Amino acid sequence: MKKLAFVTSIIPALGSLVVINRVEPYVLGMPFVLFWAICWVCLTSLFLIITNKIDPANREEE
Repeated sequence: MKKLAFVTSIIPALGSLVVINRVEPYVLGMPFVLFWAICWVCLTSLFLIITNKIDPANREEE
């Protein structure tokens, strides 16, 4: 589980080196760098919610 969390946290850093190193593209009226940052803030929240749900340490005892 910890390895999966590490791998998913490294994707935005590696992707930013190759993908967002541009001047011109716009997504939804925002420069791509801003869109990339906002997108990963939202995805990080989603990943944390999923991890919290599937983590056995957070399950209530019945």
